Amino acid sequence: MQPAAERFWTALDQHAGIALSEGPRQLSYAELRHEVAARASHLQQLGVQRVALALDNGLEWALWDLALLRAGLVCVPLPAFFSAAQQEHVLQHAGTDCLIGTASPLSERCGFQQTATGLLQRQPDAVTPVPPGTLKITYTSGTTGQPKGVCLDAEAQLAVAESLRQASLPCDVRQHLCVLPLATLLENIAGLYAPLLAGARVELRPLAEIGFSGAAGFELQRLLVTLQTSQPHSLILLPQLLLALVSAAEQGVPMPTSLRFIAVGGGRVAPQLLERAERLGLPVFEGYGLSECASVVCLNTPEARRIGTVGRPLAHVELRLADDGEVLVRGPHMLGYLGEPPQVGEWLPTGDLGHFEDGFLILHGRKKHQFVTAYGRNVNPEWVEAELVQQAAIAQAWLHGEALAQNAAVLVPRRGDCSDAELRAAVERVNAGLPDYARVHHWLRAAEPFTASNGLVTANGRLRRNALFNHYQSAINALPS
Repeated sequence: MQPAAERFWTALDQHAGIALSEGPRQLSYAELRHEVAARASHLQQLGVQRVALALDNGLEWALWDLALLRAGLVCVPLPAFFSAAQQEHVLQHAGTDCLIGTASPLSERCGFQQTATGLLQRQPDAVTPVPPGTLKITYTSGTTGQPKGVCLDAEAQLAVAESLRQASLPCDVRQHLCVLPLATLLENIAGLYAPLLAGARVELRPLAEIGFSGAAGFELQRLLVTLQTSQPHSLILLPQLLLALVSAAEQGVPMPTSLRFIAVGGGRVAPQLLERAERLGLPVFEGYGLSECASVVCLNTPEARRIGTVGRPLAHVELRLADDGEVLVRGPHMLGYLGEPPQVGEWLPTGDLGHFEDGFLILHGRKKHQFVTAYGRNVNPEWVEAELVQQAAIAQAWLHGEALAQNAAVLVPRRGDCSDAELRAAVERVNAGLPDYARVHHWLRAAEPFTASNGLVTANGRLRRNALFNHYQSAINALPS
């Protein structure tokens, strides 16, 4: 067992009370240790090495993930929101020899067979070596190409969890509700490992009860019901989920009085949204992280919070800026991408641009997404897009301006009956707060929403900018210059 994992289990040995719950089923910390040890022993006896985890959120997902950590075996979470082709890529690329989940056409296609153990197993054709110490391969759904496998050891994962435990101490979080899929590294680390280190209770519900449906659908009412029944102290939300929650609260929908810490990350959050949440009394704290750094590296906290920033660096990392403003991180991070040369150097380039104010990091957006206008001005479209979707009339927005004298946006209205006049007024309100070079000078109404099925966004909602450009290039070229 890796030293970081040993420290993790030693910390959990100090806790009593309920560790995990799923509806009426509960496991105490003592029962958790017993269940995990039994599963770890079973996996070791099978002789498997790389195990794909394809379960819904729930006790079983948590127990098998923790068992793999205890057994020192490689865990490969398989996100349900990935397409079938992406899931097949993960299973094959990672060289998995065991699949914890139900048999399906996908598992059969990949050569997995049901065994007497109740698990699906196979002998993979070829296995790409992993960097020494790898215990988790988490796949990022990139905006181009196939997902990449980020190799992490126990030290990187649990250093983040311990920093988050320390950061949340002022809130005394005793019950966390997992809202995001556990197959996402953020919920896995911050929503499972960190609360367990704190001796808190982790409430697990099937994703359908939370409100997720399919790869991109979400029913807010289900989340609202679950919040009222579980009364959690903490949640982790994506920006679009926070927007839905804030909008509901503004319309008079009651929010749980139990909430003490709502972390939001995974995309740019407009300061206006955080201000709206603050006026409602919702304890929202923006953070920043990336899979390559085992999730969170910066976080606003009750003791150090500044709206418009992603917070200060957590205790386990150092941050600095490259000459071009790219954020660099030093501390426990990935061992490398699977099948690529190992990560070298102390400082990991994040691909994100930003600057510091009083130790708080302010992000400008992705380095690769920045465009240069015909007048030589650098614009990060994520900033403008985040402002646009704050408007009641606009659900999605994409901004393009590379080598153009005037920027163009494609807008998806929030309602089918939304008029062009409403969209025009929304754009004018946003433009009033932007410098001229970043304003939306022309806009188009999208014929359909940006979805994963039409290839215009990734499975977790990030814009596929090249696909959007190819789709709307002719229409943009037809706009007045």
